[in-house]
Amino acid sequence: MELEVVKAELVLPTHLSFKQIQMYEKYPKGQSRGRHWKHLKQILQAENHQNHPPDEPNYVNIESPPSMHPCKRICDITGYEAPYYDPRTNLRYANADVFKLVRSLPKEYVQSYLALRNAAVVLK
Repeated sequence: MELEVVKAELVLPTHLSFKQIQMYEKYPKGQSRGRHWKHLKQILQAENHQNHPPDEPNYVNIESPPSMHPCKRICDITGYEAPYYDPRTNLRYANADVFKLVRSLPKEYVQSYLALRNAAVVLK
């Protein structure tokens, strides 16, 4: 009896799971490589904001009421959030190290820090 030889074409998948995909295979020439972010100028041009009524909010004329939340208290020396303030100088400070520095400052420096915050007062 003769052995029958069957020719079978070997079909391989185009991508093997253990092999990394090269960028040129993943994105053929001319295909986008993902999300492109638009700049504000591009958004305004696409929106054609001149044709909108002036009272309708858009990116150009957005206005909001004042915030109802209290403003954060910032340390006058470091710029970190300051839970404390010095009653002698009225400067806000963030930690004990800054408090030592605040107490060692001359009165002229304290006045200049308060003037930056628009809280300048005459110290006793």
